[in-house]
Amino acid sequence: MALAIFLFTYIFIAGARLPFLKLDRPGGALLGAVLMVVFGVVTPAEVFNHSEDPARHAIDADTIVLLLGMMLLAAYLSQASFFRTAGAWAVRHAHTPRRLLLAVTFISAVLSAFLVNDTVCLMLAPLVLATVEDARLPPAPYLLAVCMGSNSGSVATFTGNPQNMLIQGASGLSYASFAAYMALPALLSTAIVAGALLFIFRKELSSARFDPHPPPPPVDRGLMAMTLVVMTGVVVAFFAGLPMSWSALAGASLVMALSRREPREALERVDWILLLFFASLFVVVYGVNKHGWAEDIRQVFQPLMTGSRLRESLGFAGLTLVASNLFSNVPFVMLARSWVPTLQDVELGWHVLALGSTLAGNLTLVGSVANLIVFEAARGKVDMTFMRYLRVGLPVTLVSFVAGLAVLYLEHALF
Repeated sequence: MALAIFLFTYIFIAGARLPFLKLDRPGGALLGAVLMVVFGVVTPAEVFNHSEDPARHAIDADTIVLLLGMMLLAAYLSQASFFRTAGAWAVRHAHTPRRLLLAVTFISAVLSAFLVNDTVCLMLAPLVLATVEDARLPPAPYLLAVCMGSNSGSVATFTGNPQNMLIQGASGLSYASFAAYMALPALLSTAIVAGALLFIFRKELSSARFDPHPPPPPVDRGLMAMTLVVMTGVVVAFFAGLPMSWSALAGASLVMALSRREPREALERVDWILLLFFASLFVVVYGVNKHGWAEDIRQVFQPLMTGSRLRESLGFAGLTLVASNLFSNVPFVMLARSWVPTLQDVELGWHVLALGSTLAGNLTLVGSVANLIVFEAARGKVDMTFMRYLRVGLPVTLVSFVAGLAVLYLEHALF
């Protein structure tokens, strides 16, 4: 029964549709969680963390709280026009279409290294689209720069994306240690994304200068300064080893208390559907793990991960890249968290899982929620089909993935 519910849920997570059910990913995950409880696979006590044993907690509350805290901080930055200000700055200083593409890629990457990449894409995509339309530039390369740069930059830290948050909760690695290993692969991947986009769209992007003068956005300087200061304190707390979930939520609550604004607007900007999706997936994957199916699935792929440390890492990396696109990266990471401790180099395994599951998002249009957010914002203005995206995503992902993996392995060999 646990396996049947798991496979039924993954039909919707993979983006498929059943003719007799109008369910999307969050709806399918919620139904799967409910079925796990209704059929007795998971007990209500296990769902609501009534047990003292952490191994019998279905929902990882720390990950949910961390995601909520980071979303709230991003919401207050948005209210202060931080993202619009960053976009206007990039336009004023770029002067050429190619430099603007570079600016968009690296701004998306840097912001996503500290904020959740899905939130960054949600804020930046409409601004970038409006900017390139005003400048009469082709929107597709710049929108690809937003989502691909965001995916690549989010590799750098635990707070860059949801799957890294899951890895943080399961691995026990410190924020500082993870960032020390992942910063260089993230930077290299972002540079590869930028270079590849410049090459692929070289005919559409001229080197002629343009001098746009976007009107300055209305900025709440007090709110922006306060939120940035609090965010700096939150990141310092991360590096100091304090609990990440409550550090983020404490920072968000402090901004909420001092902003002198009704909190409703910030709370409405939180992606509650994503939080529900996560909680539901936790229950589904817990049911599969509880009855041993996750271990059985690992045994199926074990031949790919046997041999030397290098071969094991390469096999696990390839599996992560493929499976993250077949089943979506977040559900795969939830499933694979129990596999990593069985690898020869556990810390390298966590880093490979983070790198592979995140860069896999650049491979296909549906490989990352960030991609869907960006091109949903451009619906009716950019015709981005699955194959059109794949022609760009395939070379970008393969080159950046191989390069990032080589850097990771070298870092572990040296340090």
